[in-house]
Amino acid sequence: MSAAVCILAGGKTIALAAATFTLSWIHSVEKTEWRESWALTPSGFELTEASVKGSGAGMDPGEGAKLVDDWWVWSPHLPPQPKLALAASGATVSAWTVCSAGVCQDIGGHADVPVVIRPCDS
Repeated sequence: MSAAVCILAGGKTIALAAATFTLSWIHSVEKTEWRESWALTPSGFELTEASVKGSGAGMDPGEGAKLVDDWWVWSPHLPPQPKLALAASGATVSAWTVCSAGVCQDIGGHADVPVVIRPCDS
């Protein structure tokens, strides 16, 4: 398995030359930021940490969450995922943001344009 992560969106592919990244977005109802830290491992994508700036409709902090610098932070219990499929409803106030190695880029800002994050082919 390659250590690079590929993002497929709107007929384009973006390759991240790193096996870790942060995915963030603004919640469509509460208008607060949600972040997830992911790592590509031999087992698949592992969610290592989640954090949310506040709580509210559909975004309650997870089990064991601690308040750190105004963020609820916790380690979710999710089995490794072979890929991540992100949907854009058009109801959100922002695109998804992917950050890796200090570089961030917006993806999936248009409704009905699916985004798939998967390991790059070797």
